[in-house]
Amino acid sequence: MKKTILKWALLLLLMGYTAWVTVWAHDMAAKDVCVGFEIDVNGNNSMDSIVRAGLEKELKNYPQRIAGTPVIKLDAEKIERYLRNMNLFEEVSCMLTSDNRLLVQATPLVPVMRVFTQDKSYYINKTGKYIEALPEFYTNVPVVRGEFTKSFPPKDVIPMVNKIENDKFMKEVTGMLVARDRNNLIIVPRIRGHVINFGDTTRLDEKVGMLKLFYRKVMPEKGWNEYDTISVKYRGQIVATRRIKPVATAPVIEEDIDLEEHTLPQIDDVNE
Repeated sequence: MKKTILKWALLLLLMGYTAWVTVWAHDMAAKDVCVGFEIDVNGNNSMDSIVRAGLEKELKNYPQRIAGTPVIKLDAEKIERYLRNMNLFEEVSCMLTSDNRLLVQATPLVPVMRVFTQDKSYYINKTGKYIEALPEFYTNVPVVRGEFTKSFPPKDVIPMVNKIENDKFMKEVTGMLVARDRNNLIIVPRIRGHVINFGDTTRLDEKVGMLKLFYRKVMPEKGWNEYDTISVKYRGQIVATRRIKPVATAPVIEEDIDLEEHTLPQIDDVNE
């Protein structure tokens, strides 16, 4: 009996101690306040200052004051979700450090192409996130001009952009990409005088092979000013439209017209 009473007494004493420790810890935690934030930018140094400035602005504008707020009331995950709404970076994470600082780690957005429309210019990354093309930020990526819509967003052109970047021949040839629509992606070459219609983003290896074949076997014979448009959009054939006017001072993309065509059917060695 005495042993049972002693056990219960010890249990109650332990429960009381636990409750007291909890209250004490809560009270101490309430006295610990966040002393500020620290920003760590990874990766692209050219984006460092832009990302850092953007994060500082957003953290200062955060609905809840960060510096001076009790640590127990500061939700790092909530702040992280808030910052993810920005388009400046690929990844962002927030955590409270042992010295009561909010550590924000961010990886800047990595542009894969620059988009020009009638009234604006911006960069996009591999997932379609975009960042305004600010004067203080420049990166050398493929240039795409076009009027994009919700049904035809810029990211739909990325497979073509990747092909240009990853193929030595295409990278050397391409000056700019013009997106009329998803079925008419036009390459404006560095070689002035003609343009190349790739159609859509399917069969890119085949189309590049056909273009290489045309440049190697036809252009040396016919000359670089013979055609104004070369089309590799059709399976197994190249369609080249003969020029009916002098070479312009700059490449001009025109609407499709019914001109005499030079066709090379059934090209089997497109990957030569």
